[in-house]
Formats: sequence, C-alpha cells, structure tokens
Amino acid sequence: MTQAEETLWKQARSDSKAMAVLLQQHYAFLYKYMLKATMNRTIAEDLVQDTMLKAIENIASYHGKSKFSTWLISIGTRLYLDALRRGKRERKWQETEQAQALRALKYEAASAGSDFPEAMEALAGMEEHVRLPILLKYYYGYTVDEIAAWMDIPAGTVKSRMHNGMKRLRKELSEHDNGA
Repeated sequence: MTQAEETLWKQARSDSKAMAVLLQQHYAFLYKYMLKATMNRTIAEDLVQDTMLKAIENIASYHGKSKFSTWLISIGTRLYLDALRRGKRERKWQETEQAQALRALKYEAASAGSDFPEAMEALAGMEEHVRLPILLKYYYGYTVDEIAAWMDIPAGTVKSRMHNGMKRLRKELSEHDNGA
C-alpha cells in the first residue's frame, strides 16, 4: 500500500470527499472483478454499489492490514455469496438471465472486434462456488486462506473446488482445441 493510499483511507474515516476519492480510485477494479464473478452486468453493478455502501458504513473497521482493493473484494465476495445463499429459489431464473447476459457480453466483445476468451466462456458455465475461487486465485492472485475466509469455508474446500474446477476447465478447453 502506498503512503498516499494510507493517508487517503485514514482521512476517509472523517472526510466524505476523501472517501469519495478512495472509492472512485477502486471502482473500475471492483466492477471488473464483480463482472467476472457474476457474469452478469446488472448483478455486478448492484453488488459494486452495495459494496461501496458497506465500505462507507464500515470504513472505521478497515485498518490497512491489506490493500484497500483487497478489502473491497472481500466485502463484494461476501455480499455476492450471501445473495446466492438467499436466492437459491431463484436459481432457474438466474440461469436464464446469466445465459442472456453471457450472450450479451459475447456480442459486445464481437462488436468491439475482440474475442470472448474460451476460458471465460468455460468459467461462465461453472457454478459460482467453483468459479469464484478460480478467479480469485488465478486471475487476482489471492491466497487460499483469504478466499476461504471470504467464502466462509475451510481452505481444503477452496483447494478442492479449485482443483476440480481447473480440471474441468482444462478438459473443456482441450475439447475446444481438438474441435470436439
């Protein structure tokens, strides 16, 4: 953490302008993570806003032991997992919405002249409890212990989910490369 960021988050405890600057600096990073985690633009936007509100409410509990972005990701991950736990009844509807959102993301990528990576498509097909640990570990570089704490599960479960998810991901990508 830089000296400037440390000064800023300390000021943010009592200065709303400093808090606004701090949140603006981390908005894009958090949004990109939530978009990858949810594979749904609307849900990602809602979760980012909820995360920002939670950060404002709880800024006094942030002590700078980790990067501010890490703290935000932990809040966002917990909010997303809580929402998933509450929304099991809505699973079928969410799957339909996610499929439509995934098609929209692919269309946007094609319209912009870029490819939608096969790995992201394969990740999108995985359940959240498998996709999140893979994203957090291999894309964002967080430790198994951090992921376990955020997801409120044992580290061994995180490792198992990552192992099984990566095995499935490799298989799907291998099948795609072989034209299957």
